Amino acid sequence: MAIQSIKDKLKSIEYEFLRTELHLKNNILILTIAGSIAYGTNTDTSDIDVRGVTIETKQDLMGLSSFEQFEDRPTDTVIYGLKKFITLCLNSNPNVLEILGTRPEDLLVITKEGQLLRDNVDLFLSKRAIQSFGNYATAQLRRLQNALARDNYPQAEKEQHILNSILGQMEHLKRTYKDFTNKEINLYIDQSDKEEMDTEIFIDINLKRYPLRDLKNIYSDMNNIVKEYSKLNHRNKKKDELHLNKHAMHLIRLLVTGTEILEGKGINTYREKEREFFLDIRKGKYSFDEVFQMVDEYEQRFKSAAKSTLLPDEPDYKRVEELMMEIYSKTLF
Repeated sequence: MAIQSIKDKLKSIEYEFLRTELHLKNNILILTIAGSIAYGTNTDTSDIDVRGVTIETKQDLMGLSSFEQFEDRPTDTVIYGLKKFITLCLNSNPNVLEILGTRPEDLLVITKEGQLLRDNVDLFLSKRAIQSFGNYATAQLRRLQNALARDNYPQAEKEQHILNSILGQMEHLKRTYKDFTNKEINLYIDQSDKEEMDTEIFIDINLKRYPLRDLKNIYSDMNNIVKEYSKLNHRNKKKDELHLNKHAMHLIRLLVTGTEILEGKGINTYREKEREFFLDIRKGKYSFDEVFQMVDEYEQRFKSAAKSTLLPDEPDYKRVEELMMEIYSKTLF
């Protein structure tokens, strides 16, 4: 879809919230095309994804109200408040960093303050990208393996795939919530007492003075992986193949993008060089055996870049804070 067509569509009643919502209207700093169109991997049936950053109100920052993000699911639009956006960037969240790396022609709204964020994207880049991009890629890989496993593997091996998916997210959970050791939350497979299962995932928990809400969220995240796998059993096979090809494409795209970041090449959301290759993966040109072989190669490149990266261990918090204060000063006071 042409960029101008997308801009025209945003003027429709469907996107009226951009002009009427309190936290949006004239407060938007960045509004950009996202998703497959931003990557250059869209097809004729691809939806329009929109992402952005907006400035909070004075009441949000100094009063009793608060604002983190605005979401409109029918149009797949998500616009983050500046503070939450920067927090996610500091954690090297791939989906959020991509907002700062889209092509200039994909920008739907950009203010001076929004451009200031994009010009200073390097402040957010650190070795945290090793975990964040690695975890996102691992999650895609496990989804792919789990989906393939549901028809071809016995129950015990399927259960092992689910466990691997959960374990692959543990480092992310440790960074997101209060830290814990593998002994404090121990996941393992053992013989099941259920007639329909040979083996089953079990959990041993030995925590002291651990925040209840954090534990609830950890359980919820793990349970979502189990539920996601269960949903695969009810999908239409044709549609399932399309989903799997898309997962495979995003898996390699994440590894390529993450490798570039670690190599000091910044964030490049639009994948000009790999575009045709990614589209071939999405269209199912390669077998999954070939995909997994390619994944191994891209993982090795990612790990090599992680070992030799010159990125700092942590982002430059002081300079990021100064950047935030400058933006707030220019927009609110």
